[in-house]
Amino acid sequence: MSAVMKEPETPALEYRPMGERDLESVATIEAAVYVFPWTLGNFRDSLLSGYQCTACWAGRELVGYAIIMTALEEAHLLNIAVADHWQRRGIGAHFLQHIVDEARRQHLEMLFLEVRPSNVAARRMYERFGFRQLGLRRNYYPAPTGREDALFLGLNLAPQLL
Repeated sequence: MSAVMKEPETPALEYRPMGERDLESVATIEAAVYVFPWTLGNFRDSLLSGYQCTACWAGRELVGYAIIMTALEEAHLLNIAVADHWQRRGIGAHFLQHIVDEARRQHLEMLFLEVRPSNVAARRMYERFGFRQLGLRRNYYPAPTGREDALFLGLNLAPQLL
């Protein structure tokens, strides 16, 4: 008989505004999960620019973060990450649901993001949420062999009129 591997359960999560005190931990997670990470300065600039910077906590541990820029009725998810040792527990999906719910609460109409074509796991998650490809940004991301395109995705948040 073979044992069935069960995914760990999603822990209880809390979402809080990111602060200056969180930046070192955020930058550490970023460097661990991305080959071409944002710098500490990028995160600090996001805070200073008034972007919605959200930290995701499981108990006393920072497990993820997101940076969202809003303008008019639109939001642009600039960065989202879950710490490597917390991945594959449903945290990314819970966090994205939180972001979508907050955007709707703010009466935003669209949520945009870019994703690497090579990031299959993220693409699948975005598809499950209803994101659709709206375009392609050529040579958007740095890559080990030069540049990689980005899929430009959007999610309609506005209630559908009958």
